[in-house]
Amino acid sequence: MPKRIVFAALLVIPLLFSTASAEGPFDKGRSNVTFQLGAGSTFNDDYILLGLGYGYFLVDGLRLGIQFDLWLNGDPSIYQVTPEVAYVFHKVPHVKPYVGAFYRRSYIEGLDDLDALGYRAGAYFTAGGGAYIGFGYAWSEYQDCEETVYTDCDSSYTELTFVVAF
Repeated sequence: MPKRIVFAALLVIPLLFSTASAEGPFDKGRSNVTFQLGAGSTFNDDYILLGLGYGYFLVDGLRLGIQFDLWLNGDPSIYQVTPEVAYVFHKVPHVKPYVGAFYRRSYIEGLDDLDALGYRAGAYFTAGGGAYIGFGYAWSEYQDCEETVYTDCDSSYTELTFVVAF
């Protein structure tokens, strides 16, 4: 089945609020909330991705975060929790490229839960007032996956992310 480009919303509740007086949105001590839209393909089906995340910058550009995702409009339904680490090339003017790696726990309707390892890459563009819009791509591979049971043991998807720094 050909891939469809579909957008969805990603919502994450902040775990902590930073009181740091850093100057830039990707500086040490800053926090951010991400809202994500995406389209993905796995288990021989196409999905709409909605997500919400929270991140904290340990050092300038280096973000630790957690994200919650819903994969909708496909079969089976998938819910995910994803701790991640990412680096934003914050000193690049105008466009801020990023790369990241993550571990993911997937809760799959009617099947055993799966763990996955993956990566993402893309770029953030200034939207004003400490807000950024990101465009990127992510890929993950399920661990201990049997293709005879799950059909696919990897997934890939595009990401449209809205980031608010505080």
